[in-house]
Amino acid sequence: MTPHLTELLWGCGLLLGVVITAALVNRLRPGHRPRLRRLVILFVLYVFAFGGGYAFEAADLGTWATDAFIAMEILRAFTLVSVTATLVFSVVLPSTGVMLPMIASDLLVGLGYVASALGILAHHGLDPTGALVSGAVISAVLAISLQSTLGNILGGVALQLDGSIHEGDWIQLENGKQGRVRAVRWRHTIVETRDWSTIVVPNAQLLATNITILGKRDGVTVPQRMWVWFNVDFRFAPSRVVAVVTDAINAAPIDNVASDPKPNVVCMDFTKEMRESFATYAVRYWINDLASDDPTNSRVRARIYTGLRRAGIPLAVPAHTALVEIHDESRRVRRLERESTEHLAALKTVHLFQSLTQDELRTLADGMSHVVHTAGEIITRQGAVAHWLYVMTSGKAEIRTLVDPDGAGPKPAVPLVVAQIQAPDFFGEMGLMTGEPRSADVIALTDVDCFRLGKETFERVLLARPDMAEELSKKLAERRVELIAVRDGLDAAAMRAREKTEREWILGGIKSFFGL
Repeated sequence: MTPHLTELLWGCGLLLGVVITAALVNRLRPGHRPRLRRLVILFVLYVFAFGGGYAFEAADLGTWATDAFIAMEILRAFTLVSVTATLVFSVVLPSTGVMLPMIASDLLVGLGYVASALGILAHHGLDPTGALVSGAVISAVLAISLQSTLGNILGGVALQLDGSIHEGDWIQLENGKQGRVRAVRWRHTIVETRDWSTIVVPNAQLLATNITILGKRDGVTVPQRMWVWFNVDFRFAPSRVVAVVTDAINAAPIDNVASDPKPNVVCMDFTKEMRESFATYAVRYWINDLASDDPTNSRVRARIYTGLRRAGIPLAVPAHTALVEIHDESRRVRRLERESTEHLAALKTVHLFQSLTQDELRTLADGMSHVVHTAGEIITRQGAVAHWLYVMTSGKAEIRTLVDPDGAGPKPAVPLVVAQIQAPDFFGEMGLMTGEPRSADVIALTDVDCFRLGKETFERVLLARPDMAEELSKKLAERRVELIAVRDGLDAAAMRAREKTEREWILGGIKSFFGL
């Protein structure tokens, strides 16, 4: 086989290797595409050297042709090293879970270039010692003139080799700035902040200062602890405030808040020097994704606010804030009349009470209380015993019940969405009228405003007119069977039969619960 044909086969083989490598990287590791640029450039230079060598040979320029062929062999070796390195570092190792730092792989590739170049020079009878000496002299000159740049380069090598900082880590710089490490380059490290800015930090600076790696312990990613502060007046015992907020925070999952460890509430301090009349509290929780810290804090604050408001505990007002309110009898009467009107309007949306007189409705209205829930909170929980009827005046909620996926298997029950309810609507009527435990969870999909009606208030109306129980049991049975039909898939005939049974059972439950 002639040398020309051998070299042509080498060229075809290298071209095939470049194409296959590019296809694998594009398909399996698209993030490593920048490596392909170097590979293509080397192959193109190899082709030019290949063509130049034969052109010089045809022009009878022997010395030029020899130099071009040596350059061609070196570029061929460089291309072969690049193909091998790209396959190993971008395809094979990542598929086994091993990610070699970019700088480390570049150093290995550089060593491969040097070794192959020296080997080719020695093969052609050239003394590589002179090249090494010249390279050492040039390197010494560059090291003296580019000390700061060289320090940053060595810092980048050290950062990647010791594995102290990885791409994707959240770090806090010494000046307090926080961001996610996007890339560790030869000279600098790129850090992207939450406000869509980019910080370019020289690698030597990272090595010389204290850097906090957020959300990481023993090399393993863990949730990061966050704090949300609030103040409550001294009139309310710390134990009660802690209990109320803890229950509100842990009653239902909060998006991006870790379930383990659980959020907790602590009383951090009484006002220093007693200049303010409130105690300082904090919710401590662990966040999964640090990029979304402010939205998560906002969701936690919403839980704190609604939990305190349902318990009748207001957030503290600073002592230096002067609030002037004139209290007189006429003002109090107007406020009560306004509240009564709001309560009556809410009750009139409940079809169960359509047959009640105006006086009966007003009796119920006077005993109602206002409660709020934020999105994601559980308003009522399946299995709980609470004798409340909820009348929604704004917002949307979802009714979910737990079902066994196998009918009677060992697998845990899974939630099934039975229905969505949107204001104006009501729920919890069975707990109010029969004392039955809650049959489903009701979860707020948005912020929800409700009026809550208790057993004691409803009992005054029912005992004054016991025959009301018959009509209520019929309406309750219809509503209950609608929910059961969705859960169990009942047809029309089964619904009619179930409705009669439910009506009799509910009527008996009402009479028993209220002693009729």
